[in-house]
Amino acid sequence: QVHLVESGGGLVQTGGSLRLSCAASGSIYSINAMGWYRQAPGKERELVAAISSGGSTNYADSVKGRFTISRDNAKNTVYMQMNSLKPEDTAVYYCNLDEPGGHFWGQGTQVTVSS
Repeated sequence: QVHLVESGGGLVQTGGSLRLSCAASGSIYSINAMGWYRQAPGKERELVAAISSGGSTNYADSVKGRFTISRDNAKNTVYMQMNSLKPEDTAVYYCNLDEPGGHFWGQGTQVTVSS
């Protein structure tokens, strides 16, 4: 069983910053990639950022230049630094782990950006 534990969400003002963390544990044999998705009320879940085990990254256009994803392979942990936050970034953010056996999700952490 794979478990993903997220932390770092909270309430910030427009222009503020947060850093999300996601630590993976359990029966992990190989990781293809880890990433962050988000889902706002009434919206579909969308990919925010992802990073492969080799270090390549992928970002949604809406967050490029503001968010940075990184990882610590030794700790099976992925981070996302979020700067210049906007109200439209308000969502529940979910950590995702992609391994050969499938995808696994964290419980979600709420990010709220006030205007």
